[in-house]
Amino acid sequence: MSVFEEDKIDCHCHLFDPVRFPYRDDTVYRPEGQEIGTAAQFVHVLDAYGVRHALLVGPTSGYRTDNRCLLDAIARYEGRLRGIAVVDNDIARDELMSLKREGVVGVAFNPAMEGVEAVLGAGALFGMLADLGMIAQVQVAEDQMLALQPWLQKQAAALVIDHCGRPQAGAGVDQPGFEALLRLADTGRTAVKLSGWQKYSGDAYPYEDTWRYAHTLLRVFGPQHCVWGSDWPFLRATERLDYGPLLKLFERIVPDSQTRRQIQWETPRRLFGFDAAAS
Repeated sequence: MSVFEEDKIDCHCHLFDPVRFPYRDDTVYRPEGQEIGTAAQFVHVLDAYGVRHALLVGPTSGYRTDNRCLLDAIARYEGRLRGIAVVDNDIARDELMSLKREGVVGVAFNPAMEGVEAVLGAGALFGMLADLGMIAQVQVAEDQMLALQPWLQKQAAALVIDHCGRPQAGAGVDQPGFEALLRLADTGRTAVKLSGWQKYSGDAYPYEDTWRYAHTLLRVFGPQHCVWGSDWPFLRATERLDYGPLLKLFERIVPDSQTRRQIQWETPRRLFGFDAAAS
């Protein structure tokens, strides 16, 4: 069975719909042209490739803490989509609970764009996420995890790390930031997204300089703590990207179909609370 025929959940994707949901005036980046991807357009992509569910991630660009576009899509395609929201660190507990009721399963933190203080200053929010059974999703780059890992290790909230931790592709698996990420496997409550190859690769597709990081993460964390994501609609891509070739790439990186099923179906169903009957 090929990757196109297998049950799948896309665990990292964004929506941009500036006609229905205008961008914030203070946004640092305004996606346009091929970067725009509405909920209706995305569901057509999912249908074309046999992807049954998707985890929408609120983008820093365009919307940041304005989650209306994300929440509208979750409500419109009830049961098919879940969300990771972007919120202010001082969000009230009742607001966080309201987001959870609307299908949000966690909160995104982006030190890769905003610095490590975006996480280190969020102790109270991490505590609320743990109390509510929600996820803290963290995107780091290069060696940022070296500063964050001891702090994250002490938090009770479940963790999801974006895009393989975005290591320096040519620096090897023993680079300090990547080794710090591997130590989070000891918590038993950290998962990693095997995704975002183009964000840290020094090569063109199929990004072979990133494969060793995926293989190391899979070995250390196990498929029960790994998920896959496309990163659609490929914001700030430096070359042409398409959904189908990214699926075929994952099939090459993880050639065993049972392991792929665990990563692309069983683990995200459990981690993000998708109902298998609601697709």
